[in-house]
Amino acid sequence: MDIQNRTILIVGLGLIGGSVARALKIANPDQIVLASDSYQESLRDAIEDGVIDESGALAEVCGRADLVVLAVPPLIATALLPEIAASVRPGTVVTDVGSVKSRIVECANTLDAVFQSHFIPGHPIAGSEKSGYGASRADLFQNRNVILTPRPGNTPSALAMVNSLWRLTGAHVLGMSLANHDRVLAATSHLPHLLAFAIVDVLVKQEQSEDIFRYAAGGFADFSRLASSDAKMWSDIFVANASATAVVLDDYIEDLQLLKAAIVAQDHARLMQLCSGAKKARDNFVNKYFSGKTQTIMTKEILDFHVQPGGHIGGSLRVPGDKSISHRAIIFGSIAQGVTHVKGFLEGEDALNTLAAFRELGVTIVGPEKGELTIYGVGMHGLQPPRRALDMGNSGTAMRLMAGLLAAQPFACELSGDESLNQRPMRRISDPLQRMGARIETTGSGTPPLKIQGGPLKGIDYQLPMASAQVKSCVLLAGIYAEGETRVTEPAPCRDHTERMLSGFSYPISVEAGGRVCRLQGGQELRACDIDVPADISSAAFFLVAAAIVPGAELHLQHVGVNPTRTGVITILRAMGANISLTNEQLAGGEPVADITVRGGALKGIVIPEDQIPLAIDEFPALFIAAACASGETILHGAEELRVKESDRIAAMAEGLQQLGVVTETYPDGIRIVGGQLGGGTVESRGDHRIAMAFAIAALRAKAPIVIRDCANVATSFPGFLELARQAGLGISASQRQD
Repeated sequence: MDIQNRTILIVGLGLIGGSVARALKIANPDQIVLASDSYQESLRDAIEDGVIDESGALAEVCGRADLVVLAVPPLIATALLPEIAASVRPGTVVTDVGSVKSRIVECANTLDAVFQSHFIPGHPIAGSEKSGYGASRADLFQNRNVILTPRPGNTPSALAMVNSLWRLTGAHVLGMSLANHDRVLAATSHLPHLLAFAIVDVLVKQEQSEDIFRYAAGGFADFSRLASSDAKMWSDIFVANASATAVVLDDYIEDLQLLKAAIVAQDHARLMQLCSGAKKARDNFVNKYFSGKTQTIMTKEILDFHVQPGGHIGGSLRVPGDKSISHRAIIFGSIAQGVTHVKGFLEGEDALNTLAAFRELGVTIVGPEKGELTIYGVGMHGLQPPRRALDMGNSGTAMRLMAGLLAAQPFACELSGDESLNQRPMRRISDPLQRMGARIETTGSGTPPLKIQGGPLKGIDYQLPMASAQVKSCVLLAGIYAEGETRVTEPAPCRDHTERMLSGFSYPISVEAGGRVCRLQGGQELRACDIDVPADISSAAFFLVAAAIVPGAELHLQHVGVNPTRTGVITILRAMGANISLTNEQLAGGEPVADITVRGGALKGIVIPEDQIPLAIDEFPALFIAAACASGETILHGAEELRVKESDRIAAMAEGLQQLGVVTETYPDGIRIVGGQLGGGTVESRGDHRIAMAFAIAALRAKAPIVIRDCANVATSFPGFLELARQAGLGISASQRQD
């Protein structure tokens, strides 16, 4: 929502309030900024500096504001909020900047319901040990995080206005639940400030305090810097967030006692463990969050898997949520009208990068917290221009779907990815988008980055040259914005998550010819809905195969998505002789799910039916392991798409299987695998998560250990794979390796 023609009132013209005013005036010198503060000198200085336009008594200026920023300490904020609620016009949006949310929300809950719906609690994670208007600066929030903690009943339009305010200051806007915010801030902000005050106080009380301070080095100055912060504000914060701060302080005191015991015992090993662990954690924190990158990277380590031969497989597991559905939930929830609640969201790198991209596009998203998201949709035309290139990491799905959506927006943007993604073919989407009128550029070789100048589109009748859910979805996403009808015909059925989700969001779409033809009319609206993301069958596939190749094994997989456009892996394994049964079949958010039981036994090689290839395209690395453990030959043709995934999966799997002693022959569009005995050895995953996980399960039938190199990218689709694999019975571990 555009706030540049709105009147903004800042209550409290100190460090934060003054910096907000300065940033707004830098972004738009014509922005009308009012202020109210008990310090008249600050108001006079701000008017002279051109930072505010007018000042006045709180009740008077509140009635003129479209947006009020309450920039005072927490206890003062709760005292002022009722007066603000009584003075603002109906529909005026109010936000605060306090680092404690529970107390001010309790106050807001006693006020008028209309006011409550327009009160958006906020907290900029920025500040200084200095205070007052004189310490304010326009760049205080540049590339810093601002946390919004929306409340039940908040209107998406009010959230969009506050989001837009902070975007203008240069901040990144995140969403978090109120309770989680206060717990997190107690640990990361309130405790460090409390300790800084406390340690200075302790040293002041020492007999030799003057010598202590005289000879203190720069390290003490760095550590104690926080103790120069505003005493009144921080004492207010400690009182306002007393419960959460006391809990984390108890944990700290307990650790201090253990540390004291180690020092008294001169336990060098324990102290070394503590210091080295803390150093590593702090270095990772700085590299991950302060490196200037916007891409979500769960690990930058070079990670190898080590898997012991044999082992067993069994038990009951639930694998992480479906990646394809997680991507789409964010996309459709962001452009819908209303609030979308998502359960079972996959918290892997790929989906988190999609989430980060929509935050950069101006969408307020709370979470993920234990797999749950709340998305405050901005509507079909509410996305904001990104301030930087959108980094999609390793996800071809995200890049191709986003390209269709962004091609229709009234702004320019750029989509990029990691080294692997930037080598993947994108003309398969740029060609149909250009036919629709899009202005989209690839590199000379047809790869990312994609440079998109959005604008009006026209619907087309498009025949997919090959079955591809990503290309189909890209065209359909562009089609919902295009003038007229968009029709997509595929040569064989492929994943239909986009069609199902469009229907779930109440967008009219027609699916014909057994799912091979999709038609929709541009210009309709999406309405928010709740989404329950099932377990990802592509992740479950590794455990399906693991149980199928071990005679006597029995494994139960819970709440797995069994969309008929994704169940090729089950069909193919059954054709090879696997004993697989489905129970508790039902619909969850429009997607079919079931519990799957696999019992191990003898498998036989087959010629894989070509009509199953689009239904199992991501599961073939796992299926190639099943083929290597089967009797006879398994032959695959018609799968040239595997050559242009995160790696050339045909070449990577053939090379790895040969390292383990399996006979293979490759074709441009497939592979022949001769089942037999697997040895051990070292295989290269080529940085491909599915290759890495496939060779991990191969160890169940291997005669010697298997080392799989370069496995860090497993986090892109399957966070927690190692833990779940161990739970199922694999003897697997990981080690870091120097490049």
